[in-house]
Amino acid sequence: MFINLWVNIFVFIFGLCIGSFLNCVIYRLEKKEKLAGRSYCPQCKNTLSWSDLFPVFSFLCLWGKCRYCSKKISWQYPIVEIATGILFVLVFGSLGFDWKLGIGIWDLIRMCFMFYVASALIIIFVYDLKYYIIPDKILLPAIGIAFAFRLFENFSSIPNLIIATLVGSGFFLFIFLISGGSWMGFGDVKLAILMGLLLSFPNILLALFLAFFLGAVMGVIMMIFKGKKLRSELPFGPFLITGTFIALLWGSQIVQWYLNYFQI
Repeated sequence: MFINLWVNIFVFIFGLCIGSFLNCVIYRLEKKEKLAGRSYCPQCKNTLSWSDLFPVFSFLCLWGKCRYCSKKISWQYPIVEIATGILFVLVFGSLGFDWKLGIGIWDLIRMCFMFYVASALIIIFVYDLKYYIIPDKILLPAIGIAFAFRLFENFSSIPNLIIATLVGSGFFLFIFLISGGSWMGFGDVKLAILMGLLLSFPNILLALFLAFFLGAVMGVIMMIFKGKKLRSELPFGPFLITGTFIALLWGSQIVQWYLNYFQI
C-alpha cells in the first residue's frame, strides 16, 4: 500500500511534466513551429526561465500572469497538466501491475504505449476543441504505433481489432459521405480507426454510445445557456476521446454490468 502510494505520486508528477510538454506541442503545432527550442511567453515572446516552467506551481506562484509582461496565462496550461497527471495515474492503475511479481520488459513497453496513447488523445482533444481540427501529425503516427503494438501484443486479436475498426470508421465514413462532410469531419473517421485499435470489440460500441450521449447532452446545454442553434458547429473529437478513455479504463466492467443487469 505504501509503495503504491508513492508510485502513484511519482506517476502523477510525471504526468504533470508530460502535460506541460503537451501544451507546448499544441501551441507549436498550430503555429507550425518546431518543437525544439526554449519555451517563451505567447504574448511578449520573452524566453521563460526554469523557474517559470514548473507545471501548475509556476502558474499559481505567478498568479496566472506572465512574469515579464503581466498578461494572463491561459487556464488551458494548468488544466491540461492536471488532467494529464490524473489520467496517467488512472492508466497506470488499469495496467494491474503486481509489485510482488515484479515488472518485466513487456510491462514497461505496455506502460509506455499507454502513456503515449493517452498523450496523443489529450493533444487531439484540446486541439479539436480549440481549432475544430484533428491534427494528422498526431493522429496518423498514433494509428501506426497502435497497430504495430497490437500486432506484437497478440496476433490472434487482429480479426477482432479489424472488426472494431471497420465498425467505428465505417459508421463515421457513412455519415461523412451522406452529409458531404457537414455532419461529421473526415478527421473523426480517422480517429475512429485509432479507437478500434485501442478498444477492440465490443468496447468500441460503448465508446461510440458514450460519445453520442455526451455530445447530445452538451448540445442541449449549449442551446439552453449559450443560445446555440441545432445546426451550430460542435467539435465531436473531444466526445469520442472521452468515450475512448472511459472504455479503456472501465469498459470491461461497464459491459459486464450491462450484461448482468439485463441478463444477456
